[in-house]
Amino acid sequence: MAVRLYPGGDVKANLTDSESLRTPSLVRGETKSPSLQPPPHQQPPAPPRLGQADFPEGGARAWLTVSGASACLFVSFGWVNCAGIFQSHYQANQLSNYTPSEISWISALQIFFMIFSGIWVGRIFDSHGPAALLLVGSFMHVFGMMMISLSTTYYQILLSQAICSAVGASMVFFPAFTCVSTWFLKKRGAAMGLVVCGSSIGGVIFPVMLINLIPKVGFPWAIRTCAFLVLALLIWANFTVRTRIPPVKRPFEFKAFLAPLRELPFALLTAGIFFFYWGMFVPFTFIVVEALAGGMSENLASYLVPILNGASIIGRTIPNAMADKLGHFNVMIVMAAFTSVLILAVWLPSSGDAAIITFAVLFGIGSGAGIGLTPVLIASISPIQQIGARTGTAFSIASIAALTGSPIGGAILTSANGAFQSTKIFGGVACAVGTLLFIAARVALVGVKPKKF
Repeated sequence: MAVRLYPGGDVKANLTDSESLRTPSLVRGETKSPSLQPPPHQQPPAPPRLGQADFPEGGARAWLTVSGASACLFVSFGWVNCAGIFQSHYQANQLSNYTPSEISWISALQIFFMIFSGIWVGRIFDSHGPAALLLVGSFMHVFGMMMISLSTTYYQILLSQAICSAVGASMVFFPAFTCVSTWFLKKRGAAMGLVVCGSSIGGVIFPVMLINLIPKVGFPWAIRTCAFLVLALLIWANFTVRTRIPPVKRPFEFKAFLAPLRELPFALLTAGIFFFYWGMFVPFTFIVVEALAGGMSENLASYLVPILNGASIIGRTIPNAMADKLGHFNVMIVMAAFTSVLILAVWLPSSGDAAIITFAVLFGIGSGAGIGLTPVLIASISPIQQIGARTGTAFSIASIAALTGSPIGGAILTSANGAFQSTKIFGGVACAVGTLLFIAARVALVGVKPKKF
């Protein structure tokens, strides 16, 4: 019997013709030896391993899945990308009696619950598929947004925006990532780039909608209008997002989430994602507030988030396509280092409108690549049948970074009496540590040779 290792880590055994003739019962899945018969209580057999030739790399159903998944990212991460808009609006209106650090907990908890919920969403996906998750998640996300429009107090906004809407968004975007991975291997980076591009487009459209609608129709109807757009896109996603791998029911065991962390490359990659996200969300949250404090007009400052997210379209598509040719880890390391340098060398000393706008554009490109390549890296070192649970494990740990990064930045800002330098240093150093851990994960996988990986 010959054993072949396929890209992605899957192993497939091939019987030669002579072996097939000698073992016909094994080929048919039968056995005549009682000692080889599995006991009745044994778990069902594992699904067949997949090799490179088993991935379609395209087709109508695959690209429809990509379109629906892109819609899922539009309404989930695209909505979360409005953190800077909400931070500025709440400070000036409903929550003017609260400190920036206290207000930043809303966006931080929103990102936390959206990402942390992957620890159970991924497991449900592996066992039952995407349909029920998408349906329930669509309802919760839209319902939560409608409740934001009715909220006037801190705890009401926290429950509707940071918990209900966020958990619903998690049930939408995790299946989107995972389903696309089942259709592509060679083109996985490019396909994922198109998917996460949806979050960039959402990150442009939602802030522009809020900026223009709030003065005209008020905050409640501005939020409801966004919710109706989300509902329309999620209807499309429910009809198009499909997985190619049949679900396999498994018992729910917490140790299954911890098992991947015993693998050194996976543990280092997860730690890298944690630190990179820890620093990356600081500019997302504080770029508008910092620009206003530096004298930028309110109208121009409010467009910094759309500018950043618009630039991230480049970062979430071109680097992903290049990564299929040059290596996913290689491109991730370069773009993570680029993002770290931007925070410490461009944003930290910046002053004036032109410098901040330049940073927003370049940071959008760098951080966009970091976000777009994260699920690709996880998939590249994971068996495809376990990709949901393993993605959930990595992202649930990263959610702690998303939860604490912005509040830590806000606390540093408050302790520095409104000076942003220390907050910027915190964000830049955290991203730099993440970059070093990405390098360590690559070395643990393939060594220091400059090869495609």
